[in-house]
Amino acid sequence: MVFLFLYNIYSHRVYLKLMTIQINYKNSGSIKTSSNLILFVDEKFNIGGLKKYISNNEFLYISDLLKNSDLKKDLLFFDINSKKTIFLVSVKKDVKTSDIENLGAKFHSHINYDKKKDYFVNSDTINSKIENFVGYFLHGIKLKSYEFNIYKSKKDKKTISINVNGSKNKVSTQSQLRFKALENGTFFARDLVSEPGNILHPDEYAKRINSLKKFGLKVNIYDEKKLTKLGMNALLGVGQGSIRGSYLVTMEWNGVKNNSKPLAFVGKGVCFDTGGISLKPAKFMEDMTYDMAGSATVVGLMKNLAIRKAKVNAVGVVGLVENMPGGNAQRPGDIVKSYSGKTIEILNTDAEGRLVLADALTFTEKKFKPQFMVDLATLTGAIIVSLGSEYAGLFSNDDKLSKQLLNAGEKVDERLWRMPLHKNFDKLIDSKNADMQNINYVGGAGSTTAAQFLQRFILNKTPWAHLDIAGMAFSKYGGALNSGGATGFGVRLLNKLIEDDYE
Repeated sequence: MVFLFLYNIYSHRVYLKLMTIQINYKNSGSIKTSSNLILFVDEKFNIGGLKKYISNNEFLYISDLLKNSDLKKDLLFFDINSKKTIFLVSVKKDVKTSDIENLGAKFHSHINYDKKKDYFVNSDTINSKIENFVGYFLHGIKLKSYEFNIYKSKKDKKTISINVNGSKNKVSTQSQLRFKALENGTFFARDLVSEPGNILHPDEYAKRINSLKKFGLKVNIYDEKKLTKLGMNALLGVGQGSIRGSYLVTMEWNGVKNNSKPLAFVGKGVCFDTGGISLKPAKFMEDMTYDMAGSATVVGLMKNLAIRKAKVNAVGVVGLVENMPGGNAQRPGDIVKSYSGKTIEILNTDAEGRLVLADALTFTEKKFKPQFMVDLATLTGAIIVSLGSEYAGLFSNDDKLSKQLLNAGEKVDERLWRMPLHKNFDKLIDSKNADMQNINYVGGAGSTTAAQFLQRFILNKTPWAHLDIAGMAFSKYGGALNSGGATGFGVRLLNKLIEDDYE
């Protein structure tokens, strides 16, 4: 990777979640006497319809306080007494599912883990035509609640229960499973990205992926011996300076009993990136544990599909390496022959992710003959310069696939922006000594030339999209549905793509 900054209980390791949200969909306790009551109102905070759910005194008290309240907010809360709080959640007429999730995330900031009180959601107060409204609201709470704390020595575990009361707007058992599967997949991706490099090196990472067999995934691990025999010298070259192994791991989910071509998802898994011989500066190098976020998204997605028994055939492929300097490390000026047969001149060993993906993409296309391929990678700092931390860059050879990805991203609030690909950029990565070089030293178009490089390894015109998620995989300050750190960006986006267009 040519930049230095990036703006759970699911495997054989034991993950301790110190703060846990427990969802109970069964009616539990009296609504009126609940200690923390969550009610839904319209955008003007009209509470006339709430009289049968709260006492008359409470109704009059809240009505009086609303006169001097900021009604432009999404959520207001009123402390009735030392034991009871009533929350009013404002729902706009044109609300979208992503808006509902964001409301849940905003509510999470009001949860008091220290007092350990139960919370009660009254689903009968919801006036919306959106199916699974409660599910989306709770999904937002859960996603926002994530924290990575397994290395904290303090073990004061706290559990908060959120109970759903009401006879209307019930979430079906199947929908509950889908939300839970998506949370599990997203959290697994976040866990992987959050792990330090001394723990989640390629050897350990391959073992964790292998543990997903218990969910019904078919997992194959290609070690260095197998990769050498296959001729994956581009991938192997990146990892040859490390004492750890290098791997290509495939995960297959067969959710339909036919011979339909699978959907393919490919991820860059550089578990730690020092830059290799083209060494990075020391400052902020600790962030390079996040250089495997693209692979974590693919692994999280595949786990989600397996848990919810998705009716689709899909394959996930990840290249796992560690980019280290050393006596056997790849040098600037080296030339390697990729799995495709094309040769690459290594001008900068810190442009390593594209080398891993080059072999992974050609292998995926050749072996699985997929309907399409989507790869994800924290590939370039240039994409952060272009799009910041609001959009991931989308590069594609196919307009239909691009539109589907853009639409899915809008629906789950994981936004993409399509960037250009054009043959005129090829001259920037043509090499005098090999078929191509791995970096553009002329200057400019860093993200595009990286994508243009990857496109050369799509040999059979398979529809393909490259998502450069360098600005989205990790959040220093937190986002709408995460509290800071690893975001799991892409799991929900790709799941939505599959749900809307391929199931």
